[in-house]
Amino acid sequence: MRLSFTLLSTLLFAAPALAQEAAPAISEEAARSVMTHVVDEVIRPGYRDFAAQAGRVQEAMAALCATPSADHLESAKTAFADTARSWARIEIVRVGPVIEDNRFERILYYPDRKGTGLKQTQTLLTQQDPGATQASTLAGKSVGVQGLTALEYVLYGTDAEQLTKSANGFRCLYGQAVATNLQRVAGDLASQWDAPDGIQRAWKTPGPENPLYRNGHEALTEVLGLLVHGTETLRDQRLETFYKGGDNPVYPKQALFWRSGLTWVVFKENLEGMRRLVHASGLKDLLRPGQIWIFNSIDVYLASLSNKAAEINPNLEEAAKDTGQKNKLDALLADSRDLVLLYNDDLGGNLGLTAGFSFSDGD
Repeated sequence: MRLSFTLLSTLLFAAPALAQEAAPAISEEAARSVMTHVVDEVIRPGYRDFAAQAGRVQEAMAALCATPSADHLESAKTAFADTARSWARIEIVRVGPVIEDNRFERILYYPDRKGTGLKQTQTLLTQQDPGATQASTLAGKSVGVQGLTALEYVLYGTDAEQLTKSANGFRCLYGQAVATNLQRVAGDLASQWDAPDGIQRAWKTPGPENPLYRNGHEALTEVLGLLVHGTETLRDQRLETFYKGGDNPVYPKQALFWRSGLTWVVFKENLEGMRRLVHASGLKDLLRPGQIWIFNSIDVYLASLSNKAAEINPNLEEAAKDTGQKNKLDALLADSRDLVLLYNDDLGGNLGLTAGFSFSDGD
């Protein structure tokens, strides 16, 4: 594993020997325990919290539409930020009900490399399509006008000042419909995962008759895949959409939530969701004592990435012009790539698992 200079000295102390030990035999009972922890301590609480936050932003938008004011607008923005943060913590789960019926894209249509969703949202606001002011009809429209990126544009995009000028204006009613639709999708996800005979049962009981996982090895590979692919997505879709490093051009307005200044706030919550999954899963208990350095190293990387992100200017246009800030962005690229290798090669390798991954610029 190639280590960035900033973390090398720390990890040398954390891992006195980086040689991979033989993978321990993992019992079916241990695998079921991990899957139960993941479902009951990460996934179900995560979706419940997201549903609750989506409900709060829906209430805040309803209050803003009914009684426009600067205070109500600020409350709506705060509720939006809380909802975006909550989603970021559970976003790592890109399997199961969230990828059915385009639910993921209905929540977050991103990356939007061709600006399709943005153009659709802008057109909808210009034409004032009445079907966009009701969640029931909005749900039948393009996913690009339904989720968090659309709501961010309502609250922070061009002409957002209209939100405080008149009661029940089109822009506000559209935003309220978006929030209501988010609440519906979030509630559906929470309900599906809470159903005792549904997806949670399939995750908790791998076996020959299980439609998802024939054994504990397959189930644990799914968990490892959440970490590996979640981190790869963090790098590819949160960083490289606007910054690829080197002499490549920088596109600040391609970054997620640049209008609201939440780019790094949400990035840090993505890392927090990963940290929760790593520690709540109980994967650490499957390692031998001499392999515990892997978890110590994961914690170092997660903390380093979070701390660096906190130091970067949320005004990405300004950050891209500053050498010191660009150095931090370069460090995020390097450390996030190394974290993927740490999950896949070291954690997965020492557990006898592999999730597989692919980098466009691989070694």
